[in-house]
Amino acid sequence: MRDGTAAEPVRPLAGDTTQVPAQRSGGGHRRDGGDGGNTPGGGDGGDGGARRRRRRRALKWVAVGTALIVLSSGGAAYAYYRHLNGNLKKADLDLGAKHLAPAVPNAAGQTPLNILLLGSDSRNTSEDVKLGGATYDIGGPPHADVEMLLHVSADRSNMTVISVPRDTRVDIPECTDPATGKKYAPSNDIITDSLSHGGPGCTVATWEELTGIPIDHFMMVDFAGVVKMADAVGGVPVCVDNNIYDKDSGLRLTKGTHVIQGQQALQWLRTRHGFEDGSDIGRTHAQHMYMSAMVRQLKSSAKLTDPGELMNLAESATKALTVDQGLGTVKKLYDLAGQLQKVPTDRITMTTMPWAPDPQAPDAHVVPTSDAEKLFAMVRGDIPADGKGGAPGAKPSTSASAPASPSPSDTAAPKDRIAVDVRNGTGTISLAPVPGRAGSVTDRLAALGFTRAATDDTLQSQADTTITYPSNDLQADAQAVAKALGIPASAVRKSTAVSGITLVVGSDWRTGESYPKAAGSDPTKLPDTAAALNAGTDACMKVNVSGGYSW
Repeated sequence: MRDGTAAEPVRPLAGDTTQVPAQRSGGGHRRDGGDGGNTPGGGDGGDGGARRRRRRRALKWVAVGTALIVLSSGGAAYAYYRHLNGNLKKADLDLGAKHLAPAVPNAAGQTPLNILLLGSDSRNTSEDVKLGGATYDIGGPPHADVEMLLHVSADRSNMTVISVPRDTRVDIPECTDPATGKKYAPSNDIITDSLSHGGPGCTVATWEELTGIPIDHFMMVDFAGVVKMADAVGGVPVCVDNNIYDKDSGLRLTKGTHVIQGQQALQWLRTRHGFEDGSDIGRTHAQHMYMSAMVRQLKSSAKLTDPGELMNLAESATKALTVDQGLGTVKKLYDLAGQLQKVPTDRITMTTMPWAPDPQAPDAHVVPTSDAEKLFAMVRGDIPADGKGGAPGAKPSTSASAPASPSPSDTAAPKDRIAVDVRNGTGTISLAPVPGRAGSVTDRLAALGFTRAATDDTLQSQADTTITYPSNDLQADAQAVAKALGIPASAVRKSTAVSGITLVVGSDWRTGESYPKAAGSDPTKLPDTAAALNAGTDACMKVNVSGGYSW
């Protein structure tokens, strides 16, 4: 078959050693309006129900992050694992009808790791109803109000966290509820609604369609989990640059640093009007500050050396979580957390998806910009968001920011002696592969003198065009192919996954003889609009003084 349809790949378990297949499955009525009061522009644009929901929003991913750190803390909790296994709730990873291929390993056989962190607004327990502040949605379909992608580099030297505002308008793909078999038709709606289309696996499918990034795992937590985890860790230090009182969230703090926990932590994470310009984007920045401080607090906390305290933390963490089947035991969570713990705190970068007002609802929703696609491309290419290379002593990374250069004596062979396999990777979740695309690029290479280029029937779904080579003696040849087609050197990588020079024509090059050059910007530099925050940096949240939220 030439340029046909790719079979679904098996997704490996997270980690750079043990590989276990993760499970996927095949393939509600949404509440009207979303959280109209939480608009990027800061206006209360929704109806009464939306205003009530505004008061319930919380950053449940914080409990997820805490759980990851807790479970990576050492052997003291290991004997408790069997008991903790029963606390975990599990769901299928991806409910979409189509799936992305997993990331390609680098030269050392390491792969990047992508985990989707979700916060559910479910009110199916008395605790969640009490904390959520409303009862009319009891038993209704949950929504994914907080969504963050945690990307860990292949060499585990750095981490990028991407937040997507919950009112981002996206294409939600067809999803099938594994419990009922109900199919939800594709729709164009805000991303928070994806969770109600069968479960977290539909949110995973939506993220893959939005970003082109393959998701390895998800972790989800509810209202009650935030409070339990904040109490269990003994509080998290936060800072405000002025006195603040937000009557909607209830947060009241004096200027300076405070250690917050329990419901006060929930108030911080819900506060929107009181921060920055009163928009949901400002609240996202406050959430990043909280998570950064939490990571620093946990890594230095004496609680992680006390067996009794550690058991309490692990108990709270596992009770708070719903995870995919591939993370369905505490042992797997422990192994995953061990991978995350390798990343130095000062190499963790928090970002927010660059956005613009939604033309269909500019006062209520947002849409991703071209800078958002640049951020997604950096993650797909495993490029460090902080602009640095790999950690000292780390194995080689697939990072496109530091492509290897040939030595002066390592020159390319004549074009007619360079063999190139060309594959069609132009298909995406929403777009079919361009028929014959690999053959067209093969013909172009032949016209340029690479007469040993040949079309490879292997199909891949890949957002970015890449050229990979298996050994150092083929590096200069691979770079010569890239130069001839106008493909950037950052797309040329060494990989153990190929046996010869392999060109995968990605969905970024669906037409034309020469690779389309990105307009104007450095593909290895994080866009300013991503509002980056380094997790190792102390910061104070700006209070919305002009809006009347100071005292």
